[in-house]
This record gives sequence, C-alpha cells and structure tokens, in this order.
Amino acid sequence: MVFPGCEGTLYQPRQDRYPAMDLPVIQFQEVYKYYRSGADRVTALNGVSMELHRGDFVTVMGPSGGGKTTLLNCIGGLDHPDRGEIFLNGRPLARMNDSELTQIRRREIGFVFQFFNLMPTLTVRENVELPLLLAHSARAEAARVHRLLDYVGLLPRGKSFPAELSGGEMQRVAIARALVHQPSIILADEPTGNLDSDNGIRIIELMKKASVDFHTTVVLVTHNPQVARYGNRHFEIRDGNLSHP
Repeated sequence: MVFPGCEGTLYQPRQDRYPAMDLPVIQFQEVYKYYRSGADRVTALNGVSMELHRGDFVTVMGPSGGGKTTLLNCIGGLDHPDRGEIFLNGRPLARMNDSELTQIRRREIGFVFQFFNLMPTLTVRENVELPLLLAHSARAEAARVHRLLDYVGLLPRGKSFPAELSGGEMQRVAIARALVHQPSIILADEPTGNLDSDNGIRIIELMKKASVDFHTTVVLVTHNPQVARYGNRHFEIRDGNLSHP
C-alpha cells in the first residue's frame, strides 16, 4: 500500500523494501532482561516470546514496573537482552554495532512519546523534517513533509512553534515526525497520557489509521483500558511476563 497522494515518488510499498512479507517485523525468542535494585535482581522481561507482523496495531497494558518500557526499549535497540534473541525484519539486533542500531532507529523505527519531545526552537515543519536531515536525506523530500502535515491536519500550522499548539496538535506533529521515513514499526509510550480523553481518542484513531495506510506495525503502551481496546492485538505484561488476556 502506498501513502495516499504519494504514489510513485515519496513512499514505496513495503514489499518493495522487504520482499519477504510473511517475515515478522519483530520477533522475540525467550527474551530475558534483568536490572539491579540494590542487592536485588529485578526481572524486567521474563522469557518473552512473540511475533509482530506488518500492520499490527498492538496495545500493551500493565502496572508500573511491570516491564512495558523495557519491552519498548528492547524493540528499539535501546536496551539489550541478557538472554534470548530479538529480530527486526529478520535481522538479529544483538549482532548490530552502535552505528548500525542508530541507522535502524533513524530509518526503520518511529517513536511517539507521552510528552511529545518536540524541539521548541523549530517550527512544526522543521520538527517533522528533522529525522530526514539527521539521516542526511535530500531536502527535495520536503514534499513528503508537506503531505504528512496535510495527513495529520496541520498543514496550515507548518510555520508555528510547539508552544503555539495545543497538546493534541503537538502529538499529531510527533506522529507525522514518526512516519516521515515510513518506518517498519512505531513505538508509542503512553501517547495519550498527557491529553484529555477526547483528544486522546483522536490520537489513537489517527495512529490506527496510519498503521493501515503505511502498513506499519504500531506497539502502544498504555494504562488506559479504553485505549487498549483499539488494538487488533492486545497483551498484558506483569512482573516481566507477557500474556494475552
């Protein structure tokens, strides 16, 4: 599937970039992750195994300290498991060096955070464009930014700064920024946690639509049962144990 209005130029279908379409986007094989808390060892992930496929909209719930953030960090290559294997599009993350992991995060993983993490001195357009510049992409791809701003309903606000936006608008900018490379996967850490309920639902609906339009896997961590119901797949994680409720 090609991003609406971008046929043939800005966005290529995922099967052109990854021919093995039946290959899981993310695969965990008996993943364990431990942390130290004083003299105690805390198990953040306890033998987690799962497969996530293209276009999955996955929600994960669990108590604080249950392992949700560690799960996201391991998918994003920010944390390394103590045991087990993690594969992104069939490639083992453990065998990548820091430079390779940085390139993977820039090109194949989009991030959406609770507190937006926009650059306050950059305009809306510049915030969305930033990942392209960090990856040394050509400025000719500015048309992609234009169409993404239109997609999230913020084209008229392109020259505005984050401080001039509402919370819901800032999160839409963050979603456009996460999508700018048409990533394989988007990791969303409590993306509605700083929004009122109406704006929160609009953001979830936008992200779910984007997962279809971009054929992108979304993994969304939430404390909100109403948000969790939007997932076509849903997990709970507690004491490092991942389960289907």
